[in-house]
Amino acid sequence: MIKEMIRRDVFEVVDLHEAEDSNYWLDRSPMERIEAIEFMRKVMYGNDRVSERLQRVLTVAELKEN
Repeated sequence: MIKEMIRRDVFEVVDLHEAEDSNYWLDRSPMERIEAIEFMRKVMYGNDRVSERLQRVLTVAELKEN
């Protein structure tokens, strides 16, 4: 499992076409890749999966009779 530690004092901008980590991820197992994606999801959206969703709105439209 990935250790969930975030250093918020570090910021790096990398050109995706020149990134050197593709070989790293190709060497990881599918489970390690999924764990990394889940970790990034938690960083972006937090642990609460239900309350942070978009609100669903239902609108009923009545048809006019000719």
